Amino acid sequence: SKDLKEAMEVLIEQKRQKLSTVEKLDEHMDFASQLIFAQNRGDLTAENVNQCVLEMMIAAPDTLSVTLFFMLILIAEHPTVEEEMMREIEMVMGKQELQS
Repeated sequence: SKDLKEAMEVLIEQKRQKLSTVEKLDEHMDFASQLIFAQNRGDLTAENVNQCVLEMMIAAPDTLSVTLFFMLILIAEHPTVEEEMMREIEMVMGKQELQS
């Protein structure tokens, strides 16, 4: 866990450096950027930022898989919604082959 924490600190520092050199900040505003700016304002500590990012990295795969599972169940239970989704995919993708 110590190695993971240290790796997260390195990644956050890299993000902080990148933010300090970009010309158009709005193109790089994401969750980690918001946390870094909150720390800069004094709203969060460095430990708060590290913990938030770490939790997002660890928790995201589990919550994503559960969310996708329930989304697929709901789509299967509502065939008209599935048909609308397929029409939209075909409209956007045209004749292109779908890829994962």
